[in-house]
Order: sequence, then C-alpha cells, then structure tokens
Amino acid sequence: MLTVYRRHIQTCAHRLEGRKYRRCRCPIWADGFIGGQEIRKTLNTRDWEEAQGVIREWEAEGSQPAEPDPVTVTQAWKEFLADAKARNLREPTIYKYELLSRQMERFTQDCGVRFMRELDLPLLRKFRATWPNQNLGALKKLEYLRAFVRFAHDCKWIDENPARKLESPKVKQRPTMPFTPEHMAEILVASEKYGMKCRGGKYRGPENVRRIRALVLVLRHSGLRIGDAVTLERSRIAGDKLFLYTAKTGTPVYCPLSDFVLTALEAIPRISEKYFFWTGESRIESATGDWQRTLKAVFELAKIPDGHAHRFRDTFAVGLLQAGVPMERVSVLLGHSSIKVTEKYYAPWVRARQEQLEADVRRSWGREQTTTKETKPLV
Repeated sequence: MLTVYRRHIQTCAHRLEGRKYRRCRCPIWADGFIGGQEIRKTLNTRDWEEAQGVIREWEAEGSQPAEPDPVTVTQAWKEFLADAKARNLREPTIYKYELLSRQMERFTQDCGVRFMRELDLPLLRKFRATWPNQNLGALKKLEYLRAFVRFAHDCKWIDENPARKLESPKVKQRPTMPFTPEHMAEILVASEKYGMKCRGGKYRGPENVRRIRALVLVLRHSGLRIGDAVTLERSRIAGDKLFLYTAKTGTPVYCPLSDFVLTALEAIPRISEKYFFWTGESRIESATGDWQRTLKAVFELAKIPDGHAHRFRDTFAVGLLQAGVPMERVSVLLGHSSIKVTEKYYAPWVRARQEQLEADVRRSWGREQTTTKETKPLV
C-alpha cells in the first residue's frame, strides 16, 4: 500500500506539521510498497487529485509503470538555450534568456523543485512575483518565460502549458520624447566637460572628449541602439554610408552619415583594428554598461534628468518623420520587424507634423490683404 504525502520544502510555513498537512503547495511524494517493490519517489505534481489518480493506476496494475526519466529544469534550459543559439538569435536576446534561466534555477532550488513537470501556474506566479522588473521590462521578461515554457510543452516535457494563463502586467506607455536641438547642444557641451574632468579609464582629456562626442553623434544620426553603437565595426562604414543590416529580401540597408559624424569617428583614438568604441576583449554587456554609465553622467551634467541612450534613436526617428519621410521608410531604417511597431511609438509625431502643417496654412491667411464682400443669397 502506498502513502501519499507532501514533502515540505524548507521555506514552507507548515513544515513542522509533518506529512499529515496537505493544504500547502509543496511537492507530492509516494511512500510504501506495491507488488513487493518498495517505492519512495516524487509524483512530479503538486495537485492532490492528480497524485491520487496516479496512485490508483499503479495499484490497479499492481506495479509502478516504467516511465522515462523526467526532464529537470536545468536540462530544459540547456536544451532551450542551445535551440536559441541554433536559430541565430541576437546576442542580447540570448543573454536575457541566460539571465532568466539562472534566476529560475535559483528559485526552483529554493522551492525544492527539480523537474519541469512540477512547474504549475501558482509556482510560476510566485516566480514572477520575485522579479524587480516593471512596465515594458516585466512584459518582455514574461514573453521570455512564455517562450521557454512553450518550448518545454512542445517537447512534451510537461503535460500542459501553465504560462499561457499568466496574465500580462499593466504597462504604462511612456511617450516618445526626442531631444530638442537645445538638448543636443547641451549634451555636446557636457560631453566635453565630463571628458576633460574624467580621471578613470585609459583615455583622458581631449582623447576621451573625442570618444564621447563621436558616440553621441553616431547614436543621434544613425538610430542605432546603444549596444549596436558600442560594438560598431569599422568595416560597416563604406564611404559616407553605414551598413545597418540585411533585410529579409537579402537587400542591404544603409544609412548615410554626415561629414561631421565621419570626421568625429576618424578623430577618436584607435583602440581596436576592428571596432570604434570596443576593444573586443570584454563582454558586450560590460562594454555597453560602461558607456551607459558615461552617458548618464553626461546627462546629469547637461541637467537632463530623464536622458537615456534610447532617446537618441527616438530623436533620429522623429526628425525623419517631421522632415516628411514616410513611416514605412523610417521603419526600415530602424530595423523594426513590422511597421506596426513603428506606428506604436511614433504615430503621434506624424499627427503633430500634420497639425503643424495646418497651423502654417492658417497663418498664411493673415498675410493676404483681400477683402470679401457680403452678397445676398439667390432666390
């Protein structure tokens, strides 16, 4: 006869009450004899009714059915990350998956969970509650979690996909706020001040000023993300054009750069034969983080408290829209997967441009020195 009980984890508040207590969410185990064979193992579930059903099947058959070894959380993440790399996902995306895998493995170990089949909806909700992320950060992290659990479900490591029932967090969409020309002037002045007074790092004084100024100009006039700008390769610039990426049609996409941007790039000290702003020796995340801290100090010196690197990309996009460039072309330059992504963030600036045009037309009415005569309606 088998006894079903909850094996309380260390953090369970009812651990001292022993096997008799079963109202918690600790893993369910079976202990006893069946068919002359001693059994003491997990049932890979936290649902009491499901556990009772498994035991009834075993007792009806008179033995424990042979089952393949369940897949552990660690094994599942290893397979998922290998598949992600085989699909040639972007390095930042893989890095975020690796970060989430480490967080989940630590969490499951603390909860006494080892196998994928033990993951259920309450446990995933508890895991999500440990995240410090908010708004878009929390939403993106939830997308990564759903992708992982969906992968496990497709591999038949779990019977159902509990991540489907995780509701998305409420996101407060921040308005796109590009830098004004006055902001850009203040940022360039602050870049010089910060570069001259900075005492840390290998480059100081004028050399450091040239490096910071060049990165700011590249971000502003190319629309690159901070990580792509920091790891910008010299070979991607041909003449006065910057190679952005290859479209799905196989067509290369280029962005022209102004002479002053090219001159700024040529003026910086050569730290690598391959890259402009990165030696290629450290991790991309570390190099990007160093530059983000530098830009944060520059924004503080320029007295722009809400400044961040992505606003350069917003400034690039909004400047094109206000210059009359169609939305679909701006979407191509930004490398968005769909024009809907571009519309989501930048559609208000297209409306603002239309309102500006209408205001210009109305102002032109005041310049006309014409008079109108009242006429009687025709009978």
